[in-house]
Amino acid sequence: MSKYTKQFKLAVVKRYQEGSTGYKTVAHQYSINPSFVRNWVRRFVLRGEEGLDKKFSHYNAEFKLSVLQHMWSKQLSCHETAILFDIRNVGILSDWERSYHSGGIQALTPRTRGRPKTMSPPKKVQSQPAKPDESRSREELLEEVNHLRMENAYLKKLKALVQEQELEASLKKRK
Repeated sequence: MSKYTKQFKLAVVKRYQEGSTGYKTVAHQYSINPSFVRNWVRRFVLRGEEGLDKKFSHYNAEFKLSVLQHMWSKQLSCHETAILFDIRNVGILSDWERSYHSGGIQALTPRTRGRPKTMSPPKKVQSQPAKPDESRSREELLEEVNHLRMENAYLKKLKALVQEQELEASLKKRK
């Protein structure tokens, strides 16, 4: 969540525009940093109320390079370029510039975030279509019966274990 709401920023900008006071005086009245007032006023003048909205952006390498080339060709500062291209984090421009000088356009490409996946996706087990009982051999039928007996015994033991744990939990609550 942003520390300052859009309404608060708009009130600060309006206060600055209506009076003959400077950034520092308005900032002191609202107990904020004067650079905030300066940036909000610049954004408001350039983009209107939209300039005061929150903005979460991810930029591709081509956009980053075009911004840097524009900044270099027009000899603009990072602050001026950020306001011109509506980039809210001014410091990111110097990071882009440093990355470009050290690694070229490849350094500007966004990297994947987070921890790399180490497990492969589970393989899908395709079950064979069941044959009718008449066409199956005696060994196949006995194997299926044994499998079903084991599954049934496992489920009975699991149910008994769960009941035992519930009984222990209820006895502990009574004490």
